[in-house]
Amino acid sequence: MYGSRAPEETLSLFGLDADDFEGDDVEIWPDNWPVFRLFNALGTQWRTGAGGATGLDYTSIRDVASYIGIKKRQIPELFPDLQVMEAEALAVMAEA
Repeated sequence: MYGSRAPEETLSLFGLDADDFEGDDVEIWPDNWPVFRLFNALGTQWRTGAGGATGLDYTSIRDVASYIGIKKRQIPELFPDLQVMEAEALAVMAEA
């Protein structure tokens, strides 16, 4: 999804340098790529209330999956992994 880091001369055009980007690159295993793409595409589909996010809007999963090329028959096998990612995201948001 993401390429290598930009060269120093490109970063300097924006007033940045390599030190502005901390952390290591993260690899996503090929088996996890479809569910990662789906979770990422659902980034604007969170249900929220007064206490913050409560979970993803499951009614949008089929449409969003279709928009990014995931077939309907794949959704049942991706759904449990999507729920794991959702639960972890909720835990991280609760910490903030």
